[in-house]
This record gives sequence, structure tokens and C-alpha cells, in this order.
Amino acid sequence: MTVTYTSQVATCSGFGCFWKLLFRWKGSIYKLVWPELLVYSIAFYLFSFTYRFALSEDQKRLFEKVSVFCQYFSDLIPLSFVLGFYVSIVVQRWWEQYLSLPWPDSLALFVSTSIHGQDERSRLMRRTVMRYVNLTELITLIMISPTVKKRFPTLDHLVEAGFMTSNEKKIFDALDEKTSHPKYWMPLVWAGSIVTRARKEGRIRDDFAVKTIIDEINRFRGLCGGLLSYDWISIPLVYTQVVTLAVYSFFLATIMGRQFLDPKQNINKHHVDFYVPIFTFLQFFFYMGWLKVAESLVNPFGEDDDDFEVNWLVDRNLQVSYLIVDEMHSEHPELIQDMYWDEVFPQELPYTIASEAFRREPPQGSTANIEVPDAEQEFLPMLEEEEDEGINESMSGYPGDVENGSKAIDIMKKSPRSSHSGIASSQPMPRKPSVLSMLWNRMKSDSHDNVRRAHIRPNASTTSFRHRRHRGLMRSASRVSSTSHVTSQSPEMIARNQTLAAQDSAIFRMSDLSINAPATDEISSPRPKGRLNSYDDDEPILIKIKRRDQDGHVIMSHSSDDFDMTQEPTRSQLFHKQKRPGSSKIPIEKKPTNETISPVAKSSTSGDNRSMGSNASIRTSIFQGDADDTVISEEEEEEKEETAAVKP
Repeated sequence: MTVTYTSQVATCSGFGCFWKLLFRWKGSIYKLVWPELLVYSIAFYLFSFTYRFALSEDQKRLFEKVSVFCQYFSDLIPLSFVLGFYVSIVVQRWWEQYLSLPWPDSLALFVSTSIHGQDERSRLMRRTVMRYVNLTELITLIMISPTVKKRFPTLDHLVEAGFMTSNEKKIFDALDEKTSHPKYWMPLVWAGSIVTRARKEGRIRDDFAVKTIIDEINRFRGLCGGLLSYDWISIPLVYTQVVTLAVYSFFLATIMGRQFLDPKQNINKHHVDFYVPIFTFLQFFFYMGWLKVAESLVNPFGEDDDDFEVNWLVDRNLQVSYLIVDEMHSEHPELIQDMYWDEVFPQELPYTIASEAFRREPPQGSTANIEVPDAEQEFLPMLEEEEDEGINESMSGYPGDVENGSKAIDIMKKSPRSSHSGIASSQPMPRKPSVLSMLWNRMKSDSHDNVRRAHIRPNASTTSFRHRRHRGLMRSASRVSSTSHVTSQSPEMIARNQTLAAQDSAIFRMSDLSINAPATDEISSPRPKGRLNSYDDDEPILIKIKRRDQDGHVIMSHSSDDFDMTQEPTRSQLFHKQKRPGSSKIPIEKKPTNETISPVAKSSTSGDNRSMGSNASIRTSIFQGDADDTVISEEEEEEKEETAAVKP
């Protein structure tokens, strides 16, 4: 039976709490060590009396040399390391074996809850399943525990004890003739078959309950198999031999090495002569006791005082299993309101006079006693929305100029928006706008300004930038330049253009680039040259529409005024809608039809030629010019347009 002493050391206040445990005999170290200690003491005093009374002077000198030799080399044995590591492994293994003990309580709860019915067959199924489970545990313990093996040496004893029937014994005997492998799992197979039959008969109402019971049966089998594995795979024998040899050889050497020699010989560390080697006996007690602890814990299913009480475990498990699945099946006390029904939960539970001293307040967090002053409890205002307003105000004196816009943002950054008092400032400084936030504002403003920019007429400076193919920084510069020279704009448009110019300038400074940097491929052209993608709506797009009239003549048009205005115009469409000085617009003859197709949409979606009627076809091609940086003059462009229009 396991020796339990936790109740005696529940409160360790005062002096010598564990002294009361030193005088117990059962399960004590004295009970384990005293035979070896007695033999060691007899051998030690035998050598001591021989040295003192039986040897001559020359023989004593030889004995003293051997004693010094044994003392020197016995200290070289790493006994503490080897023994300590071994005991650590044994204790860990001992506790894991306890955790592997199979308990049928959970399985009994599942069986009692899932297998319904008050008739004799339902009761028989529940009890039989739990009997098979306990039979599996008993067969496993018989294979690993000497105490259980002595209690149930044969299968006939199991039949007589009620764990097995005679028919089941015949099945075991028949299987023993076929194979000699352990058959502890056979009763669990029978239990699983009974669960399946109960499901077919409707005593188990859903498949999930069947799965739950089967999973618990498999878990129980795994625990039994784990116990057999611990019994099969022990700590390597070589390690046990090393530890045992180290301990016994060490103390055999101390029988000679720890002898008290004649002080008159002036031998080092032998200036005192005693008859009782107290510290040698204590060292033997500690090291040998350590080894005995490991020996008693290697197999906790034996007959030692601290081994598991497996016979009691067998009785307990069978009784509890039948109690759960039979006596307490589908029964519970009457449902009544508890005494705290009206209060929902008790505010405080009562204490006795003896327990009043142990009343404690509920634990609080470590910051429970930290108090924040009232002046520091106010939140700082969120000023992200004031960023655009501050940029507009700073840009009010710099309309349309990129360099001036950069100066405006520098002025805005240098403007003091908060005092030097930090948190106590009455006007805290808002956060600096990030590159992503300014890009997002730029995208939103572009989407809202497309329609308004349709009526903006660019001047000559805008035309000079129209055919540029710089896709990097020069494009942003052209935007700022084109939006700066307008003839008729609303105040909102002027403020928004100033904001966008300032944001572009700020973005260039944040990315360590200059807005006036040369338009090289490495800096200003992140995308490859050549034909622009569909999202390059900053470049001018020349739309050439070729149509045939009823006589078969070809009519060429370069204008984009005939686009389907039901769709939202792009920036390129709005750009071409503006009239350049000196350019002539060739009207397009419209055919009376209800279908209106946008050339841009037609070219971007399909790219092939589709017929609009029986005798009319439209071919649309979008050209954005070459990939180089050549600027075409207005006269050359007008001549090309007139030639393309007159050509059949």
C-alpha cells in the first residue's frame, strides 16, 4: 500500500515540520538500507580491529599505504552524477506509469448516458460492456504485477471471481492454441460489438454517441498497452549495472580508505583517531539509500511499501463501473430550486469559526493600486482630418507651382502646431501624413475631378507636355503644370489642385527623389517603354475611327467627341475633348441606329472587328505614339490628320 503522509505536512509552519516523518518505519529509508548498512559496518570494524590489534609494525605501514591509495582513487568515481541522473530517470518513469493506469469511470459515464432503456436487455448490455472493460484491465495487471498474479493465477480463478464466463474461457483457450501473443484486447472487441448491436437496436440514438464510446474504449486499450510497454521496455540494463557497480565499488574502497590511521605516523589528513566513522556512515546512508529508492521505483507494481495497490484498484474499478451503469442509470435527485435562486449567485459563502482566519479578499491585478491623475486621463484629439486643411492653407499663396508647392509643405512642416510641454499642450501636433495616405487622397481626387476637367482648356505649356513619354516623375510634373494654368476653375478646384501639387511634392521628398530630376529609365520610368497600359490615362490617346457609308466610301475621324457619354469619361477622353489652337475637328457621320458603342470599350474588351449592321463596320485602333521622347509639332500633326481623313 502506498505510504501517504500529506496530511501531516499540510501546514509546514514552525520548527522541524518533517522531523515527525523521520521516525516512521513503514516505507522509510531505514527499512531499505539497514541490511546493507549492517554488512558495511561489520566489514569496516573487522578491518579496523585487524589494523589495530593483529598486524605487526611493518604490516601496519603497508596497511596505511593501501588505505591512502584507496582513499585517493575512490574520490575519482563520479558517484553523485551517475546516481543522480539514474534516480531522475526512474522517478519520471514511475510517475508516467501511474498516469498510464486505466480508469473506467469516463467510459462508464458514456455507456450509462448513451445506452438508454430500463429493460433487462439494456441493463445487460451496459453491465456486460463494463465487465469486459474491467476484465481487460485485470488481464493486463496479471501480466505485469506479481501481487495480482498471486491473486488470480489462472483463468479459472477469473471465472470463479465473476470476471469471465465459462464460454468466454473456452474462447480464450482456443485462441491460446493458435497464438501465444497477449490477448488482453479480446474483451474490448466484444464490448465494441455490443455497442454496435445497441445502435442497431435503437438503444443508442445517434452515431456520435457510438463514436464517443468507441473512442473511449480505444483510449482504455491504449493505456493497457502502455502498461505492457513499460513492463516490456525497462531502463537499459547497462545503465543499471553501471550505477550499481559504481555505488558498491565506491563503498568497498571506503572500507580501507576511510580507516583511522595512527596519528604518530604524521600521515596527511590522519591526525585524529576515532573508533566510529560517523561521516562515512552518513555517506553510505545517503548514497545507498538513493540507490534503494531507484530500485523500489523501477517496478511500481511489485510488493514494496510504495508500490501501487493494484489489487485494491481491481476491486474499486469493478464496483464503481457497476454502480454507474446500473444503480445510478437514468436517476438523479428531484429538481428543486437552490437556496440562491432569487439572488442568482451568492454574494458570500459562510465561514465557520475555525476557518474565519483564512478569509481572504479576491486577488487583484498588479496595477490595482496604480492611480492616474485626473489631468492625465483625457484622450488626445485625433487630428488626421486636419491634414488636408493645413496643406490647403499653406498652399494658398503658391498656385500651380511645383517648387512653390514644395516650399509650402516645408513651411507647413516647420509651423509649430504644439507647444513644448508635450502631453500638457493645449494644441497637440497632428501626425505627419504618410505617403500612402497622400496617394489615397490623390486617387480619390482624380476620380471626382475627371468630369470637371472636361471643360478645362490647356494653354501652350500644357500642349508641350502632351506628347511626352516620361512615365515617372515627369508625368507628375506635367499634371501639376497642366492643373496650374487654367482659365476657369471653381475655388474648390483651385484648392484641390493645390493640395494635389503639395502632396506630389511631399511624396517626391519622402522617396528621396527630386521632381526636377531628369526623366531617365532608371528613375522616372518604372514601367517599360512602348505601348502604355490601360491605366496610363495621363497620356493622350489618339482615336482613329474608320467607317464606311452606304456607297462604300471610307470616312476617317480623329476626334473623340462621338464617344458614348453614358459611360464615365476617362482622363484621355477629357484631354482630347479640349480644342487645341489651330486644330480642325472633322465631324463624324453618325448612322441612325439605336446601338451606341464606345470605341475605347470596344478596343479594350475584344480587339477584333465586329459588325454594327449589314453594310456598316467599325474598326477602332488606339495609338499612343512611340516609346521615345520625341515631341511632335502642331503643324506636323495637323497635316497627318488631314491626310488620314482624305485618304479613302
